[in-house]
Amino acid sequence: MANRQALRELQTRLATRLQAARSSGASVAWLAVEVQGAPYLFPLNQAGEIFAWTPVQPVPYTVDWYLGVANLRGGLSGVVDWAAFVAAATGAGSRAASARRADATQGESSLLALNPALGVQCALVVDRLSGLRGGEAFTSVRPPPDGAPAWRGHDYLDAQNVAWQEIDLQALAQDPTFLSISS
Repeated sequence: MANRQALRELQTRLATRLQAARSSGASVAWLAVEVQGAPYLFPLNQAGEIFAWTPVQPVPYTVDWYLGVANLRGGLSGVVDWAAFVAAATGAGSRAASARRADATQGESSLLALNPALGVQCALVVDRLSGLRGGEAFTSVRPPPDGAPAWRGHDYLDAQNVAWQEIDLQALAQDPTFLSISS
């Protein structure tokens, strides 16, 4: 119960900071999250609402990284294990990550819905919300590696030399691999 309250407080703080940034003209560009220790940046204009973990109904005959569907604000949304999807898309394998996530208690995870304008009713499982980031939070930028999927954006290095990987959710929502959930 305390985790839900902490998530609500974080969501309220993020919404307040986002509103303040919009009114002051500050450049807030990304929602920063961590998934299995890896830092990611999701563009705010492509990200949707953040939900506390909710039970997911498995869907048979789907790929390992597709956890199933969940009721998010009265509508059914597909739920994707982001870490397992990335592992599968990059050839690192997904079965172990998916099995670990499915067995784990998801109480501390959140569901990040894609913006409805992208046309995909989907939410990504993220482990930790790390706040909002703007371009001023980073010291340098590296392009994605050759052969990377279209949804993999640049790496942004922060002052602690941590590489935050940008994810283009619009390109992800159009990626044939992401859209093909049947096994």
